[in-house]
Amino acid sequence: MRLNKKQQNLLQRLPGIDLILENARDEPFFTNIPKSVLVRSARSVVEDLRADILNGEKETTDEIPTLSLLLEKVRNSVKNIMQLNLKRTINATGIIVHTNLGRSLLPADAVENLLEIAGRYSNLEFDISKGIRGSRYSAVEDILCEISGAEAAMVVNNNAAAVLLCLETIAKGKKVIVSRGELVEIGGSFRIPDVMTKSGGILKEVGTTNRTYIRDYENAIEGDTCLLLKVHTSNYNVVGFTADVSLRELVELGKEYKIPVMEDLGSGTFIDFSKYGLIKEPTVQESVSTGADIVTFSGDKLLGGPQAGIIVGKKNIVDQIKQNPLTRALRIDKLTLAALESTLRLYRDPEKAVENIPTLRMLTLPLEYIEKKGNKLLCMLKNLNNPDMSVKLFKLSSRVGGGSLPLLDLPSICVGIKINRMSANAVEKHMRENTPSIIGRIEKNYFIMDLRTIKNDELPIIENTLGTWTK
Repeated sequence: MRLNKKQQNLLQRLPGIDLILENARDEPFFTNIPKSVLVRSARSVVEDLRADILNGEKETTDEIPTLSLLLEKVRNSVKNIMQLNLKRTINATGIIVHTNLGRSLLPADAVENLLEIAGRYSNLEFDISKGIRGSRYSAVEDILCEISGAEAAMVVNNNAAAVLLCLETIAKGKKVIVSRGELVEIGGSFRIPDVMTKSGGILKEVGTTNRTYIRDYENAIEGDTCLLLKVHTSNYNVVGFTADVSLRELVELGKEYKIPVMEDLGSGTFIDFSKYGLIKEPTVQESVSTGADIVTFSGDKLLGGPQAGIIVGKKNIVDQIKQNPLTRALRIDKLTLAALESTLRLYRDPEKAVENIPTLRMLTLPLEYIEKKGNKLLCMLKNLNNPDMSVKLFKLSSRVGGGSLPLLDLPSICVGIKINRMSANAVEKHMRENTPSIIGRIEKNYFIMDLRTIKNDELPIIENTLGTWTK
């Protein structure tokens, strides 16, 4: 790129990195800043100025910042670099299992156990009673079998991994029969046909998108058929002229032909939500009770625990899966085990689970409770006495999220704010850039905050954010 004289002159006026570093030594702010961070920030600031000059955005020497202004820019850059990338947010979206915001919140018991295990040594792979090496799966296998009714269980790092591991163990080089209507795709482009290919299994599609019968499975069975696979369509529903085969029917067919049956539940739950007036979702216990050989599901969706892929089923098959070399690559660490065990123990008392597991608690919150919280926030914001801010209560809907219960709209109460001479997008941006970030949504030209997913101790933060900002 050929520079003109004006650009050459401006570039010569830019201070060197060494000069910036030398002046930074005299400022207390930079005393404990790692040199690598300081150098990176100084270079970034100078490079930004250099780019502005080359792009014609700075044309006079008056537009070149003084050394003190450059140091201020370096300070801001250092602050950004030194901040943790993974930060707390306030979920005001009304989406309970929000994948982008970390999915399920852990129960208090799980958080407490995490702190204990994270800061101390543990018996992760040590059998204390025998004084020999043990298995990390033993930490949760018994409780999983107790709750689900399965013969054996193990856990890997997510449900996609669980499905891949099971298929690679059972079906490598052989045919797997699955209904066309169950060839799902979930977030992150995880597709059943693709994972089947990666596992080495050979996909055999049967039926049509909307109608599949038991005879379709039976007619497709061949000598090298090794698995009948059922995939629960947890993130969408086909309605209208439809027909599908129940897991129980598939298990009976599998017994007749001595072919194992696997179900991928996706989200998976131990709680019958229909008891709380919600849409019926098949439970893990129900799937296991049909006699299915293998059932897989997630730990961080409707279960309300940490990210994990849980495998339960017949002992002879689970033992084969445990011996697969891929198991080591997909295994979970001590922190996930600690959080998962504490979460699972709550399920020994279903009522206690609903009360103490945040995901279940938010799913089953009475509308009256949410309304009371909404009125409290409404009053807090009105008491700011800001003539430029309009505050209004809305009756809208929350969603489960995480690809779970897609047809379920949960009636909820929301507080909407509108600021004079500001767009809803500008308000949303300000709330999002707050510390902690307040993530809501825009509806009816208001910035909407859904009280179903806002915790009580977060209300003062919202009040302070709007009070400080709009003064």
